[in-house]
Amino acid sequence: MQHQLRAHIEKIVPLSDEEFDFVRAHFTAKKFKKHQYLIQEGYPVKYHHFVVSGLLKLVYTDDSGKQHIVAFAMEDWWETDFHAYYTQTNATMSLECVEETEVLCLSLDDYRKLCDGLPKMERFFLEKSHWGFIGVQRRIISWLTSSAKERYEQLLAKYPQLVQRVPKSLLAAYLGVSRETLSRLSR
Repeated sequence: MQHQLRAHIEKIVPLSDEEFDFVRAHFTAKKFKKHQYLIQEGYPVKYHHFVVSGLLKLVYTDDSGKQHIVAFAMEDWWETDFHAYYTQTNATMSLECVEETEVLCLSLDDYRKLCDGLPKMERFFLEKSHWGFIGVQRRIISWLTSSAKERYEQLLAKYPQLVQRVPKSLLAAYLGVSRETLSRLSR
């Protein structure tokens, strides 16, 4: 677990062994079963999660009860309800395991201590945030300008391993189409 975190961080910033020991001390390892929640709507968000193994889905449920998949997160990805995490308010989304999942959890206090104690980690998280914003903007533009078939093809091209692991019903919810429409698109 720790080796994977170090390799992930060192794609952006190098760390000495002492620096990584400091980083590692701020994370808590947790294991979750399929269908178990890491975050539940209406409850406080304690952690930002680094996925070591497994697969998560971030879900928003609208007023009519319809579930919208906001994001998936697999190995080497980070996920949380960012608004609730950073404002320390209750979640407006749920984070659920699609598969058995192992994560490294970072509380907001530990995040701040980590960034204060090792400024290069601030640079790491800033870089990760920038790429996250870019990904969100690309997804919004795709939603505004692409057909369902084009969005499906973009997902296949960008994340082929994700498409292999996610049930069709969840892919359909992520793409904003019915299961039947996705079946037609994937032919």
